[in-house]
Amino acid sequence: MKYVVTMAIVSALLAGGDRHRIVPPLTHAHQQAALNSSLSTSATDKSSAPASSMTGVVQEYCVRCHNDRRLRGDLSLENFSVENAATKADVSERMIRKLRAGMMPPPGARRPEGDSLITLVETLEEVVDEAAKSRPAPGNRPFQRVNRAEYERVVAQLFDLQVDASRWLPEDQISASFDNVADVQVLSATLMDAYLSAASDVARQAVGQSDAPTASHTYSNDPSVSQHEWETVEGAPYGTRGGVSELHTFPADGKYIFSLGFMSGWGERFHDIDVSVDGEQVALLRYSASTGRLIDFQGRLGYPMRTDSVFVRAGQRRVVAAFVRQNDGPYEDLIRPNDWSLSGTEASYGTTSLPHVMHLTIEGPHESTGISETPSRSRIFSCRPTSQEEERPCAERIIGRLASQAYRRALEDRDIEALLNFYDQGTSEGGFELGIRTAIEAMLVSPYFLFRIESEPRGIEAGEIFPVDDIDLASRLSFFIWGVGPDDRLLSAARENRLSDPDFLEGETLRMLADPRSESLSTRFAHLWLRLQDLEQVQPDAFWFPNYSQQLSEDMRRETELFFNNLVSEDRSLLELLEADYTFVNERLADHYGFKGVTGEEFLRVNYPEGNRRGLLGHGSVLAQTSLANRTSPVLRGKWVMEVLLGVPPPPPPPGIPDLEETSNTEGARVLTTSERMRVHRSNPTCASCHNLIDPIGLALDHFDVTGKWRTRENRMLLDTRGTFYDGTAISTAPELADALLKRPIPLVRNFTENLMTYALGRRVEVNDQPTVRRIAREAKKDDYRLSSFIVGVVLSDAFRMKQATEVAYN
Repeated sequence: MKYVVTMAIVSALLAGGDRHRIVPPLTHAHQQAALNSSLSTSATDKSSAPASSMTGVVQEYCVRCHNDRRLRGDLSLENFSVENAATKADVSERMIRKLRAGMMPPPGARRPEGDSLITLVETLEEVVDEAAKSRPAPGNRPFQRVNRAEYERVVAQLFDLQVDASRWLPEDQISASFDNVADVQVLSATLMDAYLSAASDVARQAVGQSDAPTASHTYSNDPSVSQHEWETVEGAPYGTRGGVSELHTFPADGKYIFSLGFMSGWGERFHDIDVSVDGEQVALLRYSASTGRLIDFQGRLGYPMRTDSVFVRAGQRRVVAAFVRQNDGPYEDLIRPNDWSLSGTEASYGTTSLPHVMHLTIEGPHESTGISETPSRSRIFSCRPTSQEEERPCAERIIGRLASQAYRRALEDRDIEALLNFYDQGTSEGGFELGIRTAIEAMLVSPYFLFRIESEPRGIEAGEIFPVDDIDLASRLSFFIWGVGPDDRLLSAARENRLSDPDFLEGETLRMLADPRSESLSTRFAHLWLRLQDLEQVQPDAFWFPNYSQQLSEDMRRETELFFNNLVSEDRSLLELLEADYTFVNERLADHYGFKGVTGEEFLRVNYPEGNRRGLLGHGSVLAQTSLANRTSPVLRGKWVMEVLLGVPPPPPPPGIPDLEETSNTEGARVLTTSERMRVHRSNPTCASCHNLIDPIGLALDHFDVTGKWRTRENRMLLDTRGTFYDGTAISTAPELADALLKRPIPLVRNFTENLMTYALGRRVEVNDQPTVRRIAREAKKDDYRLSSFIVGVVLSDAFRMKQATEVAYN
C-alpha cells in the first residue's frame, strides 16, 4: 500500500497537478493599486537632522573603534556616510539596532552630548526607509510543509481526533527560533515514509477497524513525573495519587487487557491501583511490596500486573491507572521528603518509598464485536449507504468534503477522481469503510495536504511583485493565527476575492483573534519565541531540588502561555510582558512561588506580591530554562534577555577564554556566591567587554533560584545582585531590570515584530524587511502597543499580502 501511495505522490509532483495554480493575468493597474495600498506610510514620525551633519558624529565617536585597523565587531565605518546609508543597508541596520538598544558607544566610551545619538539613529532610519519606498521587496519563500504541531491540529480539525505526531514524525528543525521556516523544511525519503506511517495510523484510528488484529501498545511514564500523595494525573478519580494517564484509541469494540509495571516500593506493603476508562472504573488491582522488585523476562524492573479482560467500546478514550490514596496529611512530606518522582526516588535510594507506575500496556482487541459510533466516525461519515448502488455517490460526498478541508481550497474534478481511485482499491479489498479509510490515507499524503504551495499568475516575469492569491492568503492567515487551515467562512470569502480588500482582511483578522483557536499564538508562537520548549531539557539536581517535577515544569510552561494568551484575548499592551503585576498559577505553582490563597488544579489570575516579581521576568519558565542543574546562571539569564527579548545577542566568547566553572568557587575557607565568582571572571579584560553587558542583567534575576523560587542567600551568604545596566542605570532586582528595559521600549517592540513576522511568513526577516518592521512598530505605538495592532500590521504588510516571483517564471 505504501508503494502505491508513494507513487501517487511522485506522479502528482511530476505532473505538476499544477505546482502553481494558474490564475488570470493581472493588469498593470491592478498590480499598482495593490502596491500603493500597502506602501502609503511615512518613514518616520518627524523630520530628522540633515544626514551630512550626522556623518560627522559617526566619524568622531564610532570610527575610533570601528575602523579598518581595529575592526571591532568585524565592522569598519571609515567610509560610511549617513546620507548614503541605504546603499549599505546591512551596516545601517546593525548600527540602528545597537543605537536603539543603548549599547553603543559601549560603557566607558566617550559619547556625544545631548540628543545627538537619538538624532543619528532617527536619521539613519529615515534615509533607509525613504529609499525602501521606491524599492518594495516583499520577499519570497519556498513552499511550506505541514510540521508536527500543525499536523496534530489539522488532524483534530478534520477528524476530531487528538494525536501525538512525535510518534511518527521527527523533530522539526528550528530556524530563526521557529519550526515553520520554509527553507529548512527538508523533505527526505525518511520523512516521507514517516508521513506515510502517520497517514496509515491516523486513517485507521479515525475510521476504526472491526477486524483489527490483537496488538499491544506501551506508554512509559517520564521519570520526573511526580507521584507524590498530593499529585494527581489528568482524568484520575478523586482520592487517587500519581499513576499514568493516556489518551488511547481503541480500534474496535472488544475485550482489552491492561498491564502495569512498577518501580520501588521499599518498605511498603500494599497499595490499591484504580484502572479507569473515561472516568469509569474497570479494575481494582492490589500491589504488594514484592511485586515492584521482580524482574520480568525482558529484564525490566517491576513485573507487570494484569487486569482481567475488560470490554471497551471503540474510539479515543482516556485510560488512567492511579494509586488509591492511603494517607491524608502533611506528615507524608516528613517521612518521604524526596520521594516525589522516579528520579527523586533514585536520589534517596534505599529509604522507605512509595511505589511508582513505570509503564502501562494496553493489549487487544480480543473477541471484537464491531465498531461503535465515535466522534471521529460522526465527523467522517456524513452519509451512510444502505445499498451497493449508494456506496460510490456517498463516498464521493464524504471524500469531496474532507479533501476540500484538507487541501484548503475548492476541489477540481481530477482531485476527486484521484482519491476515488484509492477508494475503489480499498473497496475491492474490504468493502465501503476500507475504501473510505484508504482514500483518507491517500489524502493525508497528498502534496496538496502536506505542502502549502502558492500560485503565481500566468505570464508573470521572474522578480516581478504581485498580490498573493486570495485562497493562498486565507491559508497564510489561518495558519498564522490558528495554526490550522481556514474555516468555511474564510474560504468562502477567499473564493469571492474579498480578502484583497484591506478593510475586509483586517475585519477577518480581528474575528479570528476573538476566536478561541487564536490560543495558537500562545501555545505555538510565544512558546517558540520564548523558547519554552527548552524547559523539557531542564532537570534540576533532585538532591537539591526534590520538589521539581514534570508537573511543575508543565505548570510553568502553562503559566507563560496563559499570560501571553491573556495579552492577545484582552488586546493588552505588549509592554505588559515586562510591567504586568499579575500572572496565572494553580495551587502547585502558587505554593512553589510562595503565593497564598490558591487551591486546586485550575489556573487563576493572581496579583504578584509587592516587590519581588514583575511580568515575564518573574516566570519560572524563564528562570528554570536559564539555569544549570545545580546553580543559577546569570550569564544564561542575561543572554536570554538580550537575545530573546531585545534581539541583540552578545557575541560568542573568544577562543581560549576559560569557563566560569574554571574560576575557583572558594576564597579561603568560604564558598563564594555566583556573583562573586563572576566578579573574579570579569577581572580578565578579554572577558569584561561582553560580561559587562550580560552580567548585570542576569544578576538582577539572581534572587530566583534554579527553579524560580525567591531566595536571599546563596551558600549561606547574602546575595549581592547590584550592577549597572549598559545605559548606566543601576539595577539589582527583576522590577528594576524591567524598568530599565522599559525606558527604551523600541528594541523589545521591534524584536517582537520581527519574530511575529518570521512566524507569520515562514521565512527569516531580512534587512529589506526592516522598514516594514519599523512601520508596524510605529503604528502600534499609536495604539498603546496593543497586540492586535502588531498582528493586523503584519497581515496588512507587503510581506504578508504580496510576493516576488521566483527566479524561474512558470508560464
